[in-house]
Amino acid sequence: MPNIYGVLPVLEALRAGGRRLDRIVIAEGVRHERLREVIEAAHRARVPIRREPRVALDRMTHNANHQGVIAIASAASYSDAGDLLNRVSPDTIFILLDGVEDPHNLGAIIRTAECGGASALIVPERRAAHLTDAVAKTSAGAVEHLPVARVTNLASFIEELKKRNVWVVGVESSGQMAYTDFNYSGALALVFGGEGQGLHRLVRERCDAVVRVPMRGKVTSLNVSVAVGVVLFEALRQRKTG
Repeated sequence: MPNIYGVLPVLEALRAGGRRLDRIVIAEGVRHERLREVIEAAHRARVPIRREPRVALDRMTHNANHQGVIAIASAASYSDAGDLLNRVSPDTIFILLDGVEDPHNLGAIIRTAECGGASALIVPERRAAHLTDAVAKTSAGAVEHLPVARVTNLASFIEELKKRNVWVVGVESSGQMAYTDFNYSGALALVFGGEGQGLHRLVRERCDAVVRVPMRGKVTSLNVSVAVGVVLFEALRQRKTG
C-alpha cells in the first residue's frame, strides 16, 4: 500500500477514512495554510503525528513534491486496546514493547509472539515502530493473526492491566531474578525495552517484577526479538507443565 504525500491528498485520505494510516509525518518548520486542517483531521481520525527533518521526507518520497506532509500507510489494522483489556482472562499473555523503533525487530517480535501463543502485542504511539510493509514482511504473515494495539501512554496502560489482576513482568539486565525463577501462571504481561536503552523508568517502576536473562558470553545483551522468544517460551513451558 503506497504512502500518500502532499497537503490535499493527505487531507482527503484522512477525511475519507478508507485507508489504513499508521501516522502523519510533517516536516519541521513547514508552513502551509491548510496544515492546521491536516493536523485537526489526524486528531479526529486518531492518527499519530510526527515531526521530522525535511530531508527525511525527501528520502521517503524520492524527492517528490510532498509539500512537507506524508501519510504513512499501515500494513494492517490496529486492534482497540480497550477491547483487549475487556477480554483479559487467566490465559492472557500480552507482550508490551517500550520503545522498540526498528521495524525489522518489530516484525520478528510479532512472528515470535504469535508462534508462542501471545494474546496481543501493545506498542506506544510515540518513539516506536508501527505496522508498515517492512514489519509485515518480517513477521512472515503473523501480523494478520496477532492483535496489535497502540496506546498513548504505556505506563498508564500497565496500571489498567494491574486493575484487572494481570501480573506485569519487565525484562532487562537489571532484573532482580533470573527469568526461569518467576512463576508465569495467570494473566500476564511481559514488558521489553527498546534497542540499547532498556525500560523507561516510569514503565519499570510499574512492573510487579523485573527479570533478567543471564548472559554467558562477552556480549551483554540479546536482540529484543530473541529476548521475547526466550521469556515467552519459558512462560509457555511452565503453563504446559505446571
